[in-house]
Amino acid sequence: MITIVGGGQLSFRFPKVHRFAECGIEFQRTLRIPDDERTYPLPPGLGRFPLRHLDDFADRLPRETVRRGGVIMPIHQSEALWIKFEGRWGSPYPCAIKVATGKVCAISGEPWHEGLTQGPQNYVVVPGQPWLDGYCVAKRTIRQFVAMSLGDGHTVEEQLTGQGVHGGLQTAVYPMKSEVYEKLKLPEPFFGVREVGSRWRGMGLAPGGRMSQEIYEDEFGLDAWDQDHGGRCFVTMANSQQWMAITGKRPPTQPPTVREYGRAGLPWFLHYDRDREAIEGAERLGVLKTVGEAAQAERHGWRSSKPD
Repeated sequence: MITIVGGGQLSFRFPKVHRFAECGIEFQRTLRIPDDERTYPLPPGLGRFPLRHLDDFADRLPRETVRRGGVIMPIHQSEALWIKFEGRWGSPYPCAIKVATGKVCAISGEPWHEGLTQGPQNYVVVPGQPWLDGYCVAKRTIRQFVAMSLGDGHTVEEQLTGQGVHGGLQTAVYPMKSEVYEKLKLPEPFFGVREVGSRWRGMGLAPGGRMSQEIYEDEFGLDAWDQDHGGRCFVTMANSQQWMAITGKRPPTQPPTVREYGRAGLPWFLHYDRDREAIEGAERLGVLKTVGEAAQAERHGWRSSKPD
C-alpha cells in the first residue's frame, strides 16, 4: 500500500509482510551547489516538495501517463533536490529502496528492471541510508540531482540512452522478510496513515555539482528482502507552466533566488558515519556531462554526443 502523508511524503506500507513494515520517502528542495569540479559538503534542505495524486488530474493528462498512475510534483527548471528516507512514525523496520530517474538507476547507472541486485548494488537500505542527493559516480561521491527539461539532451536518461521517453523519478521499496526482522528484535513502533498511484512527462533529472556522500553497502544481503511484496511509484515532475496547465494553480514553491543564495544563513552540513562501508561508484554514471559542462559546450557551439 502506497500513501501520501501530510501532502509531501510517500509512505510505503506492507501489512501482508509485517504490521510494522513501512517506510517514508520525501523529496526535499535545496540549494544547487557549484558545478566546478570541486567536491562540496551536503547543502541544507529548504522544505519538501508537495505531492499530489496524479489520478486527480486524469482528464488533463495523456492516457499513457494516467495508465502509469502515481504522483505528480512541481519543480522549477534547474532546481536541485535531495531524497530523504525514514521510517514512518519512528519505525525501525528495514527496507531496501531503489531510485531511478528516467528509468536509469541512480545507484548503479544500469537500466531500470524489477528486483534487487548486488554487484553492482542497485538500492539503498533504510534505516542506515538517511538520504540520497544525487547519482553515485564514485566511492563517497555523488553528482547532485538537478531538474532539466526533456529534449535538450541534458538528463541522465538522454545521455545514456539517447532518448527522453520516461523522465520523472521512479522509486521501488522492498521490505525485509518478516522472519529476518523478528530475529533482529527491534523495539515496536506505532503508526497512522492515507492513499496513492505515479507519472507524466516533460521533466527529468541531470547530474549537477560534485558532492561528498556515502552510499552504504547492504549489511543484510539479498536474501533478507521480500521481493515478492515490493511497492513502486512513478513520480512525475512538472515545471511551473506544466503544473499550472495540469492543476489550474501556481506551484506552491518558488526556486531560491540569487539573493537568497547570498544571504541564506543556512549552514552546510556533513553526515559522519564511519560504521558502515560505502559502495563503489558507478563508472557508467561517472562519465556523464553535468549541467554546467553541457552549458559550456553549447556556448562553444557544440553539443555533447550521446552514447551509441
